[in-house]
Amino acid sequence: MDREKLPDRIRILKESGRYSEAEEEIRHELQKTPEQSFLKTSLADLSLRQGRLIEARILIDEVLARDPQHPEALSVLGDLFIKQRSPQRALECYRQAFARDPKPYLILKTARTLKEMKRFDDALQELEKVLVVKPKSLPFLKEKAFILNRMKRFDRALETLERVKEISPDDAFVQKEILRLRSRRRPETQVVKELQAVVGMESKKDDAQLHGLLAQTLKGAGMVKEAAVEYKRASNLEPNNAYFLKQQGFCHYRQKEYGQAIHCLKEAFQKDPSDYVVRKTLEKSYEAQGDIGGFITLLEETLLQHPDQKSLLGTIRRIRTMLKASSPCSS
Repeated sequence: MDREKLPDRIRILKESGRYSEAEEEIRHELQKTPEQSFLKTSLADLSLRQGRLIEARILIDEVLARDPQHPEALSVLGDLFIKQRSPQRALECYRQAFARDPKPYLILKTARTLKEMKRFDDALQELEKVLVVKPKSLPFLKEKAFILNRMKRFDRALETLERVKEISPDDAFVQKEILRLRSRRRPETQVVKELQAVVGMESKKDDAQLHGLLAQTLKGAGMVKEAAVEYKRASNLEPNNAYFLKQQGFCHYRQKEYGQAIHCLKEAFQKDPSDYVVRKTLEKSYEAQGDIGGFITLLEETLLQHPDQKSLLGTIRRIRTMLKASSPCSS
């Protein structure tokens, strides 16, 4: 393969979710040039995306040992800290990387981190650094809308999304968000009927985002069983969207359908074991079924897949201690 085209090839494979192919190409090139920083940071990023945090950290440390201010390595390290729920440390990495290589993507990562820290005004200021120069930059406009929505500035969020739609009219997620914001002040039952009519149209029946919005509206209207059905449809249409799968599981849990809740949440949990809400709901579901041992087995299997998730070990110990204390043999 042309070495000059390799970065673009890896980027395309990542964006399309073809991680194993990207990893194979990177490892092949690393055999030829084992100290190539770009290849190591790319492999670290892939490891991170697949939940292999320890491997990612080792690769990043190898790059930073040679160049402590390597911008791509610092960026991936920031992403790792985000996964570990350490946003302040992530913020420091992104800012260090930007000082060395002032690329717009680092501003976007900084803004998203500030958003997670609930520093919304600071996040908006970061985005404006790019939007003042490139007012039609889609990632920055969309992030601005998400932040305004978190700030409950719904009219401004809607206005921003309308601008996004003008630039990218086929973005299904943006269309869904515009519809949701426009429907905010209307009765939920009326919105449900309209959304049911929309998703019943031939041109919209395979729109996962609209099915997700209908599910969200049904749930808000107290129609939880119906919401679970719509979340399942959305999940089938977008199998890689963990949000739909999680929400389906939460609906089943509220309906006391614990077996179905476990089926949905187990898959989501094994992909992202850092989600505490999913973990706790799974524990309560297994407990309701009288199968807390099954939950321990799940935790142990997940820990093998994600050895960096040390909090799983703490949960396993806590439950084992609890079981031992309640055992008749312990008295």
